[in-house]
Amino acid sequence: MPLNIVIGAQWGDEGKGRITDLLAAQADIVARYSGGDNAGHTVTIGSEVFKLHLIPSGIIHPAVTCLIGNGVVVNPRVMLQEMDALAARGVNVTPACLKLSENAHLITPAHIALDKAVEQERGGDAIGTTLRGIGPAYTDKVSRVGLRAGLLADPEALAEAIYAHVAMHNKTLRQIYGAEPLDATAVAAEYAAYAQRLAPYLVDGSVWLDEALRNGRTVLAEGAQGTLLDIDHGTYPFVTSSSPTAGGALTGLGVGPREVGQVLGVAKVFTSRVGSGPFPTELTGEMAMRLRGTGANPWDEYGTTTGRPRRVGWLDLLILRHARRVNGLTHLALTKLDILSGLPELPVCVAYEVNGRRLEQFPTDLRLLARCRPIFHTLPGWSEEITHVRRFADLPANAQGYVTFIAAQLGIPVSIISVGPARAQTIWVGEE
Repeated sequence: MPLNIVIGAQWGDEGKGRITDLLAAQADIVARYSGGDNAGHTVTIGSEVFKLHLIPSGIIHPAVTCLIGNGVVVNPRVMLQEMDALAARGVNVTPACLKLSENAHLITPAHIALDKAVEQERGGDAIGTTLRGIGPAYTDKVSRVGLRAGLLADPEALAEAIYAHVAMHNKTLRQIYGAEPLDATAVAAEYAAYAQRLAPYLVDGSVWLDEALRNGRTVLAEGAQGTLLDIDHGTYPFVTSSSPTAGGALTGLGVGPREVGQVLGVAKVFTSRVGSGPFPTELTGEMAMRLRGTGANPWDEYGTTTGRPRRVGWLDLLILRHARRVNGLTHLALTKLDILSGLPELPVCVAYEVNGRRLEQFPTDLRLLARCRPIFHTLPGWSEEITHVRRFADLPANAQGYVTFIAAQLGIPVSIISVGPARAQTIWVGEE
């Protein structure tokens, strides 16, 4: 099957961009299917670090064509900024190698202003969004008042639609939130200019992908965020506004399930999240700092998009069981195994205890999750530095045992292990 899907198996920030970059070398097309520029995918090639927010991670590969699918919400300004930044570093971003689905929805300054106003209104109950207009853009989409990227083909029609759109949302900003209205004329002119540059990138994403698949081309579907941020299957309401799960890949690209081959779940060897909400295995103090790092390099636990320090905790197998089930995961990629070197023991959460009951499946009801306490199985750690290891058999015995335990608990194989941020710092399990 020529369509493989990369899924975040936790709360996002698992290293999907790095894994997608690795797998893109074996693909013809990399297609983003969900989210927007709230995503932050870091790709490290030698001394070069690329931080991508909207454009698929496969863009770094010259032979790969990238598609931004219909399930993505697109800020044209951010897209052009990212294209220009990549071009300045010698990365090709012409219409021959980057496509934009006509049915993707546009993010506007009105969406960003609403995002900020709503979060400010929530106060202490804020969701912790990236304030990039993602939620309001998806709200307009499902409310059937959104603006599709296909309008970029007609700058005049786009300008008229943008003017009406901003005028409509100005009423909400002013009357509900007491915020300053936007200049609808200026925003309309701004977007008409964007259309001049982006129109050549437009395609009917579903038709274009179908033709590629029929011609035997291999497609790698790349999502944003992670399973626990899914609007249906995540820790609602502390979730994103789209579906970063495998089902979202199909609707977000316009392809059917018969095309799917492998579904690869990406997970850190510990757990992290950004934003509010219950986190049963969360750590604080010195051990949290040990896992998080100082922020001095891109491998540390600070958001690529927001720069916010991530909350961190021990690996939670209930989360990964949940991800395996709702996504139909066939394989697992584990990232950051090198971070655990030097720890004498490694607790792994295998169940929760709540009100005297043992739970072995992840509860997405936040009221129940907030009362859950982790039940740990402790594995021995290892002292050896492993960033140079390229074969599973060359890992310390306890590191092998840690990976083997995870695979056995989930019932799916681990196929990729990262032991550092660079492309080369990868162990391809089973290919030795």
